[in-house]
Amino acid sequence: MKKSLLFTTIQAYSDNNDLLPTGSTVVLGLSGGPDSLFLLHVLHEWHTAGHIKLIAAHLDHAWRPESASEALFCQHAATALGIPFIQARLSDLDFTPQWRGSKEDLGRKARRFFLESVAREQNADRIALAHHAQDQQETFFIRLLRGATLTGLTGMKPKQGLYIRPLLLTNKAEILAYLHEQNITYVTDPSNESPIFLRNRIRATVIPALRSCDERFDKNFLSTITRLQETETFLDTLAQEILTQISTSHEGITRIDIPTFLATPPILRYRILLTWLCQHQLPFEPTQAFLDEIIRFLAHERGGKHALHTSWHLVKRSQEAWLEKNAA
Repeated sequence: MKKSLLFTTIQAYSDNNDLLPTGSTVVLGLSGGPDSLFLLHVLHEWHTAGHIKLIAAHLDHAWRPESASEALFCQHAATALGIPFIQARLSDLDFTPQWRGSKEDLGRKARRFFLESVAREQNADRIALAHHAQDQQETFFIRLLRGATLTGLTGMKPKQGLYIRPLLLTNKAEILAYLHEQNITYVTDPSNESPIFLRNRIRATVIPALRSCDERFDKNFLSTITRLQETETFLDTLAQEILTQISTSHEGITRIDIPTFLATPPILRYRILLTWLCQHQLPFEPTQAFLDEIIRFLAHERGGKHALHTSWHLVKRSQEAWLEKNAA
C-alpha cells in the first residue's frame, strides 16, 4: 500500500473516531519498535501540518542490557524529525504497582504511569499507542483464555479516556512494508519471540492456524469485533439507564438497591456492575469470576464488607450496597 493511501486510511479512521482533533497535544509512547516508530512518522505529518502538537516519550525499564541503547535510538529518531522527546528510567519513577501480576503486566502498568505523568506535565489531551490489527487479535484470544466478559472480548477501543489507537485497522505487514520502502530502521525486542509469554505463543501458533483454516480470518475477525463493540455500546447505554433507576446518589456516593439489582437479567447485572465500578474509576480486570464473586456477596443474607481491591471495598447494609475507599 502506498504511503498516501495508507496515511489517508489512518487519517479517515482517526477522523471517524475523533482521535486527533485539530489543536490536540499528543504524547506518543515510543519504544523504538516498528509499530511505534511507524506511528511517529504518521503523527509527524499531522505535527508539521500544524494540526497537532506531538511529544514523544520513552520509558527505559532497564530490564535488558540493550535498553539504554534503545532509549538513545528513540531520542535520535524523535529529534531527527524535530519532535520534542522526554524519557525516564523506571527506577526514577515514583511508581508502586497497585496489584500483583506478571513482569509483562508490571512493565505495561509502569509505562502507562509514565505516559500519564508526561501528559499531565505537558497538558496533553491525548496519549497515542501503536496497537495495530494483529495486536487486537492477540488481545482477544488472551482475554478469551482468561474468561473475559463481553466487555473484555470487544477488544481495544480506538479511544479510551486519554488513550488513542489510530492503527487498529492497520496491518503489521503494511507497517513493515512502509518502513522498508522508506529505509527507516527500528529496534527489535528479543522477548517478542519468546514462547514464555502467552501473547507470543498466540501470535506464533493460534493465529497462523486460524488463517490456514480460512484465508478470510483477518477480515472476518475485524467484522466480528465491530459487531461486538456495537453490542457493547447498546448494553452500556441500557445499563446506565437501569443503574440510574435503581440507585441514589448523595455526597458522591452511589447506593444501589440490592433486590432490584438482583431481579435484573444476568447479562444486565454484569453490565450494571461494570458501569458502577467504572464510575468510581476502580481498577479491575473485568473477568466473569470477579463479577460473579460480587453478585454472590450481594445475594447473601448477611451484610458486611467485601474487598475488591487493595484500596476499595464493597459495603452491604440492609437492602443497599455502595463502594468505599479504604482509609489511607
